[in-house]
Amino acid sequence: MEIVVTAVGPDNVGLADPIIHEITGQGANITEIQMYDHDEAAVFAMMCRLIIDASRWESIRSAMKAIGERTHLSVRVWTPTPPNRKARLAICTTYQESTPRAVLKAVADGTINAEASLMLGNRRKCASLAEEFKVPWHNIGKPDGSADEQRLVELLDEYEIDYVVLARYMRILPPDTCWKFAGGRIINLHHGLLPGFPGFRPYHDAFAARMLTFGATCHFIVPELDAGNQTINQQTFSVTPGTKLDEIILRGQEENEPQCLVEGVRRVVAQEVKLHFHRIIANVGASDTL
Repeated sequence: MEIVVTAVGPDNVGLADPIIHEITGQGANITEIQMYDHDEAAVFAMMCRLIIDASRWESIRSAMKAIGERTHLSVRVWTPTPPNRKARLAICTTYQESTPRAVLKAVADGTINAEASLMLGNRRKCASLAEEFKVPWHNIGKPDGSADEQRLVELLDEYEIDYVVLARYMRILPPDTCWKFAGGRIINLHHGLLPGFPGFRPYHDAFAARMLTFGATCHFIVPELDAGNQTINQQTFSVTPGTKLDEIILRGQEENEPQCLVEGVRRVVAQEVKLHFHRIIANVGASDTL
């Protein structure tokens, strides 16, 4: 089975050694390892992807927990093939309802073979949507609309979330949160075609460039900005010359964006694609070495 181990905490010497020695000592084959040492912030972070016999799942989890307690690192152990259950999704929202609704419906009808285990938002706009689909809801927003990042991480751990789906969640996740859930666990919807139209106003930018084709991008979030191509799915629609910007935005938000996100999440949960050194690859199977 494939297992991802992440570790984040105060920087010190020899933090990676006990993790690597333990997993190789249990017979694992390391297929990817990344480490980050930010001297100014005194932060250490690492992500290790390994292949090991499924019988070692609980043993690896137990050993990593002990190492975390000993080294004061925040250690997480995750597998894209959780034993005896479906993958668990956390759907993060702000204002837009159409995209999280589409994901919830796709889960309900089996298009996405996963469980919607948690909804949260930095605004209360989508609380009624969670109630409609009978999904636990938590508001992590502060009065100014910023998010309580510590509470976000606590909830993801509490509900044992496998994939974090940013369904037009209009907050930037800090690097340490990205490292804690690194390895292809955070899925984002950008309401424009990347790399051509990044930023907060991609519809406006494309319209100003006199584009007649607009789109959305579903991609993995990685800890490092501009790390490369993490695109899972892109979906476009075309308009005729003279179409008003408001009409374009409405069509994008209500039709194109939800379809793009649903297909992207479906591909990830079905393990059709995965991350490998910050690049999208076709998943050749958890038993293969990459």
